[in-house]
Amino acid sequence: MRTFLIAVLLVLAVVLVIWSYPTALAPFGVPGRPSPAVGTSGTLEKARERGAELGEKAAVAGEKIKDVAHDAAITSKIKAKMALDETVKARAVDVSTDGSTVTVSGTVQSRAEHDRAIALARETAGVTTVIDHLTLVVEHR
Repeated sequence: MRTFLIAVLLVLAVVLVIWSYPTALAPFGVPGRPSPAVGTSGTLEKARERGAELGEKAAVAGEKIKDVAHDAAITSKIKAKMALDETVKARAVDVSTDGSTVTVSGTVQSRAEHDRAIALARETAGVTTVIDHLTLVVEHR
């Protein structure tokens, strides 16, 4: 969930930067104001430099969004497996992903549930390392 929120915030940040950049709306003009005159001395070079700079920023933002989406996909796959598994109580287990490393945390009520949760994470495509932060809590009746 946290990964999804980061992705949404990155997208909003990129949209805000593009929307707030004053010359981005210049071709559309503002009612009641004449369009600014376009000079020829150095303007083209400045536009190229600014375009290259914005292109680099967009590439970096795109790469971050790609990484976040990849992490979210792995997390979602593992949580779906846990939700469908009869041994694991998926609501009590948290999964977070950073690249190909998955951290499994929360509480489990048996060794079998613990082992199954870790196995589900390990057998998921794209996962190379699983960090086990599960706590075994046995309820006394």
